[in-house]
Amino acid sequence: MPIGVIVNVLSVVLGGIFGGFIGNKLSAKFKAEITLVFGVCSMGMGINSIPLMENMPAVIFALIIGTAVGLIFLLGEKIDAAGMAMERFVSKFVKNKSDLSEEEFMATLATIIVLFCASGTGIYGCLDAGMSGDHTVLLSKSILDFFTSMIFACNLGYVVSLVAVPQAVIFLALFFAAGVIYPLTTPSMINDFKACGGFIMLATGFRMVKLKNFPIADMLPAMVLVMPFSWLWSTLIIPML
Repeated sequence: MPIGVIVNVLSVVLGGIFGGFIGNKLSAKFKAEITLVFGVCSMGMGINSIPLMENMPAVIFALIIGTAVGLIFLLGEKIDAAGMAMERFVSKFVKNKSDLSEEEFMATLATIIVLFCASGTGIYGCLDAGMSGDHTVLLSKSILDFFTSMIFACNLGYVVSLVAVPQAVIFLALFFAAGVIYPLTTPSMINDFKACGGFIMLATGFRMVKLKNFPIADMLPAMVLVMPFSWLWSTLIIPML
């Protein structure tokens, strides 16, 4: 039973609804400055994960090649289009007012889609829960996701709750595939995976505080490539050096 996945998804839904409800009652200054704090938190989580890296060349190659793949296939633009479709859907039922410009709105929405659906913690938690039945990682993540979605919904509105839909699809797929994926991994592959996610979380933080607009969505293919690259590097390349 994917208890951890269900709780995590519900935390995003409820946080998004609550944040959308109270958003108009908060000042623009409060919402802007609390978002900066979440950006710093994202940087901190990324910095904490990066030192776990065991095969630096594999992680770097995964980030570069994965981002190139994302840019070639316009992954970021497709996620933006999906975000606009989500916003239009929500607007049919409730007033989804945001103080942000359209460009800022889409950049922030793309950021939280990555944050909720493709974080190293979430993906590792799904694999761990599916393989061992231990939902601790996902349950702990749910607490953070509730408050994160609530704060973002103060700026973006109820559309944040819909991010739970792709999150549920991805997390459930990982949970049920864990029996196949997890036995193929090694501790070094898991650590390199977390480190790769750390780099993306760090880039997400820079984007949230508006220091640099990294192509977060286009970086996502790196999360798929990093484990195979880590295995190839440690199994085939290192013995030849």
